[in-house]
Amino acid sequence: MLSLILRFVTENKNKKRFPENATPPLVPSMQERRINALLRSIRRNKKAFIGSIILIVIGCVAALAPLISPYDPFEMQTGPLLQGPTLNHPMGTDIYGRDVFSRVIHGSRISLKVGAIVLMISLVGGLFLGLVAGYYKGVLDIIIMRVADTLFAIPTVLMALVFATIIGPGLNTVIISLSITYMPQYLRIIRGTVLSVREKEFVEAARLSGENSKSIIFRYIFPNSIAPVIVQSVILMSYAILDEAALSYLGLGTQPPTPSWGLMLSEGSKYLLTSKYLTVFPAGAIVFAVLGFNLLGDSLRDILDPRYRYC
Repeated sequence: MLSLILRFVTENKNKKRFPENATPPLVPSMQERRINALLRSIRRNKKAFIGSIILIVIGCVAALAPLISPYDPFEMQTGPLLQGPTLNHPMGTDIYGRDVFSRVIHGSRISLKVGAIVLMISLVGGLFLGLVAGYYKGVLDIIIMRVADTLFAIPTVLMALVFATIIGPGLNTVIISLSITYMPQYLRIIRGTVLSVREKEFVEAARLSGENSKSIIFRYIFPNSIAPVIVQSVILMSYAILDEAALSYLGLGTQPPTPSWGLMLSEGSKYLLTSKYLTVFPAGAIVFAVLGFNLLGDSLRDILDPRYRYC
């Protein structure tokens, strides 16, 4: 009798909370709750918010470059040669009469393209080798880390010179050299995190329950090692933009007449005393992009790693 009464009361409560024609609210998954919490933290953090706005602006400019730029970046004699900023040419013209404003806008595509490709290649390679070296250890770990130390010791410019000699200067040279240079950084971060996580109790419990190594790595170790990778990825994007500009400035990267911030700096440096705007505007674009990635990277480190909040 008592069970019937309790059942009747429970059904009436559920009817009041969820009417017959209404659907119960969906409960967000754990992953959705984590993403929402991260977005709330970014909105509350001033550095993260400013960095996100900067990157959104740069991303929109790169995506809408053909619509925003008033001139074709390759078109010559759009105005007088070496003309300063005017209403028709907000950033002036270069030695060929090309519109600097249009070239700066299209240069954002080159920088973001190189950064994204380099990030993906170095991230995938570093994640795989770092997970293998950190989990299995032993001789395999020693071999991988010694090779990584050797690559880490080679300067980016020297690496680019080697590939420029083999395949010639260009974007492929920049992408290959930067990917090889950045991969050991991911490898070290992942390996150190994996060495710590693999000793946790839940990993040992999974190992004792009979799960294979592949399942343990991708179900338990990898999800708990991803936070420092996210932070490093954002910061390395700023490094990729700087290194691409430096290699293009030295003539190893983007080749004329393709618009690139580093190449524009190289061309404008010859006229630094008479036409400073040729270097000021592409340099300002580089600073603006690097500032956005660094602000977002530092704030993500504070959000994802509580140890830095009180440092």
